[in-house]
Parts: sequence; structure tokens; C-alpha cells
Amino acid sequence: MSTSTTNGSRPQTDTRFETYIEQEMAGESGALTAAEVDFGSDLGLKPKVVYRNLAPAELYEKALRYEEGTHVVASGSLAALSGGKMGRSPKDKRVVREETTENDIWWGEGSPNFEIDEESFNINREMAVNYLNGLDRVYVVDAFANWDKKARFKVRVVCSRAYHALFMQNMLICPTPEELEDFGEPDFVILNAGPSKANKHIPYVTSDASVAINLKERQMVILGTEYAGEMKKGVFTVMHYWMPKQGILSLHSGCNMGKENDVSLFFGLSGTGKTTLSADPERPLIGDDEHCWGDDGIFNIEGGCYAKCISLKPTTEPEIWKALRFGSVLENVVFDPATRFVDFESSLLTENTRASYPIEYVDNAHIPCVGPHPKNIILLCCDAFGVLPPVSRLTLEQTMYHFISGYTAKVAGTEIGVVDPEATFSACFGSAFLMWHPMKYAAMLAERISQHGARAWLVNTGWTGGRYGVGHRMSLKHTRRIIDAIHEGELDGDDFVSTPIFNLQIPTHVPGVPSEVLRPESQWEDKADFNRTLENLACMFTKNFKKFEDGGGFVSSETAARICTGGPVDLVVSGNK
Repeated sequence: MSTSTTNGSRPQTDTRFETYIEQEMAGESGALTAAEVDFGSDLGLKPKVVYRNLAPAELYEKALRYEEGTHVVASGSLAALSGGKMGRSPKDKRVVREETTENDIWWGEGSPNFEIDEESFNINREMAVNYLNGLDRVYVVDAFANWDKKARFKVRVVCSRAYHALFMQNMLICPTPEELEDFGEPDFVILNAGPSKANKHIPYVTSDASVAINLKERQMVILGTEYAGEMKKGVFTVMHYWMPKQGILSLHSGCNMGKENDVSLFFGLSGTGKTTLSADPERPLIGDDEHCWGDDGIFNIEGGCYAKCISLKPTTEPEIWKALRFGSVLENVVFDPATRFVDFESSLLTENTRASYPIEYVDNAHIPCVGPHPKNIILLCCDAFGVLPPVSRLTLEQTMYHFISGYTAKVAGTEIGVVDPEATFSACFGSAFLMWHPMKYAAMLAERISQHGARAWLVNTGWTGGRYGVGHRMSLKHTRRIIDAIHEGELDGDDFVSTPIFNLQIPTHVPGVPSEVLRPESQWEDKADFNRTLENLACMFTKNFKKFEDGGGFVSSETAARICTGGPVDLVVSGNK
């Protein structure tokens, strides 16, 4: 090692490296004490050793040294196991019911928010703090949510696993050294004591896992699950509360932007093609999952992407494939022990294999992840009953109705026991993360669409020519051509026809798509069966929507009634038969 410079002083890098090696040999490299990190006196956090905002390489080293089942795979990704829980535990999610926020929260039928009282939350928090204090080391991540600096939210994660710390450094927006120095008191704290089980004897706790949020205290406590996605979705859930409270609409959507700065939002549940269609090489990606629509336009909540990687191939998902390199995290994947190549086809551990990576790993990411007001709102569904058209233009009332409904269909292979198509509805295309009543989000969406002149579309990527098992899946080539036609303004004219029952407006011509494909009934041999299937699907829509018909107190009864007209009109008129 050279120790001389032109002015005779030792290079700063050399000095820092020697100090680091000395600390590492003493087992203290990068370590802080609890006194050096201001946790606040109320939490009672006093861990022995704290590692704050370590570099990815250091987190690799800690994970490989201390966390069983963690490996580096051939691509350079860190492969980790999340223990017994390999997906979120929505039935174990709890929200503290207290006087300052209880009138805001959506409770009751259809709501994902199950209550816990303040005392039980405090017991859970004490259990988490005691667990973290008893460890040889904990990891702290101080970072931001929201790319719009006016809406920036400071998040602190305190966790027991280096893989969790790396995951959240990927998923949040990392501060610069100057921002970290001035970070101050966080706006929200996650205490992740996932390896420590919850106590089922505590009121409102019903299993050995508990994911509890206290909005008044701005805290989240995780017990009994090491699935990293709980932290990501915990932040999103909190943004779903605080952003609308500040007049900013939070959305579970993908987002990209064209050459003319034309922004499109993509909504869709699993299997609808949201990730595939929003990842367009000709349109920079603003984000793949969580966004806000504020006064100045759209911004991404996250600093990274969390993609499913079961059956991942470089030919079908090249952007995701290229992002799986050093610094990315692979969860619960299977790999060859000799070559360390990942078998993305394997579901030995779970179908829900996942990859986490910073958004800058995406070649055409638009950074900073902000954009102007959207021009197109694209609601995606996978209609396995084969009766909805591949594309239709929506009125404002229809947009609100279908946004609140959040429809898609499950088919065989998506869940155990599913044989025939099953309709599934998830309010606002992300019911599990909503805090307010769906009508609040829908009303805010309608206001912004009206104010900024956005157009809304329903795009069906599901079946045609018959239901699942009889017909066939929509051609991805045709769907991409439809999305391109929307972006290029080829569907901006008045050449549309109406469908029965749902009263959807179908374009008579889309360049590159056969005209018969645009009319689903023309693809069915048995027209009577088509009509029966269409009516049955309409009944499922109206049955699901009944719990929203009163507006939840967030819109007037007149507005709620108007939104209902955006549904299956014939059934509304005949009394929701």
C-alpha cells in the first residue's frame, strides 16, 4: 500500500482503511452505540451495538456471517430466506383504534383494518423492544418515502437482520450523507422483531404473528414474521393515511412517461399484466407499484422495486432480469448449490419468490421519480369469464365504479383449490392497504381526472372466445398494440359503440388489432351462453358494490347514486336483480 502523496501527507483513504481493519478485527467495524443514535426516551431502545445505514457490501458481510440460509448467487444478488412466513399475513394486521384517528379509518365490512387497543399495542411494542435490546447487534435504516421533497416522509427502520436492512435501503429513498447527518427525528418508526413470536394471549392478537400500526404514535411493530414485504407495505399503508389527509392522492399503481411527458397510470391486481405493460422500453419508468398524485403531478413513494420472480426469464422481463445484480435481494428462491444459478421456475419453497432492487437498476428509470399530471388512467383486469372487451373508454362515473370495484378473476393454478374462474374484487386495486373508505380515494381520483383532463380506460388482458378452459388468453401483442394506441392518441376520436349491460364504449377500430377481437361476443360460438355469462358477471359486480353504495360518508348520497350508474346499467335499473 502506498502511503505517500505529492504534499507528503498520508491519503485519507489509507487512514480510513487501516482504522476500518482495526475495528473489524475487534468486531466493531461500522458499529455505533445506542447513545450515538437518538432513539428517543419513550421507546426504551438501548441495543448493545447499532449499525446505521451500512453500505450494501457491509450488509452482505453481516448477513452472510450471522444469518443462516443466506447466500450470494451467481448474478451477485443476496439470496435470503424469510423463515416460516413467505408472504404477507393480512389477517394478523392490526390498526390501533384511538380517538384521534378512529373516525378517519375504514372499519367494518370489506375493510382490511382490524382493530387493536392501545394497551395491547404497547405490550407488543415492549416485547419488540426487549427482543431488540437483547440482541448482539441491530440494524437501523434512516431513509425517505416520497420523491416529491415537499411531501417527503422520514422513515426509521430498526431490525434484527441485515437482509431486512438491505431490503429497506432498496425500497426507500436513501439520503445523501448531508441529509443523513441532518435526518433528525423520524416521522415514522418500524420496529421489526420478526424472529420473536407474538403472544396469542394478548387481546386482539390471534396468532404467533402480529403486524400492528399506531397512527397516533407513528409506529409499526412486527412480531412473528420475517417476510420483508411487511415493512414495504407498512410504509405504503401509512402513506395511504397521511397523504390523503394532506390532500394528496395515494395510489397502488405502476407509472411511466412518454417522450411528450405524457404520464400513464396502470392499475391492476396480480396476473393482469401491470408490471409487464408499465415496463415499456419506449417509456421511462417512474415506478412500478406505489405513487401519489399531488398538486404538481405524480411522484413515486418508493426508491426501489419489489417484483415477483417466479418463472422469470430474460426474454419476457428483461428489465427485472438485468436488475438482479449486486445489491439486489432475492427472497425464498431455489438455486443450484454448485453453480449458484437461481432456478426461477422452482416453487419448492413458495410461488411467491421475490426480488428487491433500487429503481436506478432499471435501465430506463426516470430519476428523480416524478412526473406531470397523468394523461391516461389504465385500469387492467384479467377477465377469465371472457365477456369484457379488450379495451373500452370509461366515463367519469364508470372510472370511479371500476376503480372502487378493482375487478379481476382467479383461474386454476393461482391458488390451491381454484378450478373454475372466480371473480375477485379488491377496492382501489389494493384493498389490503387502504386506510380510508374507498370512496374517499375514488372521489379524489375523480376530482383530479376532471381538473387535469385525463382519460380513463378499462383494458382486459384475460380471456376471449369463451371462459377460461374454453377460450384463449388475449394476445399480448394485441394488448401492447392497444396500449400503444392509447398513448399515441389513436383512440381519441368518437368512433365507439356501446356494449350491453356494462354500457362500455368500445372503439370500432384499433390499428393492428382485428376488429372482431374488439367485440367479445363475436368470438363466442354460443351467443346465449355469452349473454348468460355476461349477466352473471354483472350480478357479481353489483353484489360486491352494495357495501359501497352509501358512499361511506365521503361523498353525498347523490354522488354515490351517480357512481352506481357507472356499473352494469341494466341491472341497476331493474333493481339489482
